[in-house]
Amino acid sequence: MHSLPELSELEHILELGHKHLDVDVACKVSSKGREFPVYRMSLGNPDPQVPAIGFFGGVHGLERIGTQVLLYFLRSLLTRLEWDRSLHHLLNDVRLVFMPLVNPGGMWAGTRCNPNGVDLMRNAPIEAEGKVPFLLGGQRISHHLPWYRGKPDTEMEQENIALCDLVRRELLGRPFSIAIDCHSGFGARDRIWFPHAHSMHPIDHLADIVRLEELFQQTYPNNRYLFEPQSVQYQTHGDIWDYLYLESQRTGGNTFLPLTLEMGSWLWVKKNPWQFFSRQGLFNPHVEHRQHRVLRRHAVWLDFLMRAASGHERWLVQGPSRLRMQERAISRWYKS
Repeated sequence: MHSLPELSELEHILELGHKHLDVDVACKVSSKGREFPVYRMSLGNPDPQVPAIGFFGGVHGLERIGTQVLLYFLRSLLTRLEWDRSLHHLLNDVRLVFMPLVNPGGMWAGTRCNPNGVDLMRNAPIEAEGKVPFLLGGQRISHHLPWYRGKPDTEMEQENIALCDLVRRELLGRPFSIAIDCHSGFGARDRIWFPHAHSMHPIDHLADIVRLEELFQQTYPNNRYLFEPQSVQYQTHGDIWDYLYLESQRTGGNTFLPLTLEMGSWLWVKKNPWQFFSRQGLFNPHVEHRQHRVLRRHAVWLDFLMRAASGHERWLVQGPSRLRMQERAISRWYKS
């Protein structure tokens, strides 16, 4: 038996939603003598022609709040399915997939990395095109140092293999899909990051990102996220979402938008400076009312993305408008 609270909560939610969810164990990982399952689950329309969205969290074991946000959202969805007829109609038009706790071994051990000492967000076989920050950008010196990429010329870690398998099976083959990966720990603002992390080269779907940002701000004007490519802040080796985005580009014809919610934990530390002296406190809100506020706020964003994926044909821009929006985005993010 394990005693990882987030995993226990996830398994309670799986029991709650057993009538609606397709669930399996993607892999099992061992940490400090205990074995943990990595669950993946799905609900909604399995037709490969309908749009889909994937929800991911717990990639870094220290960032528990990302998993907690997804569990809050998933529990809400499953509870609403007992009475919300409109949600049943929505799920006829969209596929939802979840991997809310990608790195249970790292969460159990209280580490950013997985039980092998590997940072899963530096582990994909992709190299940065420019200079990366020392250590932070990914290193192969030692697993005793942070941001370790793993040994060269080896397979990705099993957690990443499971994540990629789910994305390929449920997202990449569809005409339109979104992935949202929930993290914390950078800055005092909530950010939405998108590829590239390995390069300053603009992606082909900037216009779609800008349109999605505008749509969210118009729909929820009092909820503000800072949208930007991760490379604006720093470049890294081995980013898993860069790796999957480039794979989707090679197949061609489909739209895949991988996004990262980077919750600004510095604000929590500022409001409660004692958190600075705790590794967990640097990445997660410790005060209960603040944690509840974070869960509620980001659930709005996740619900919006689910509905935006379902109705993507109504807001994606085409033709000359798309070209102008792409040029505006390049001017905004890539021209100093």
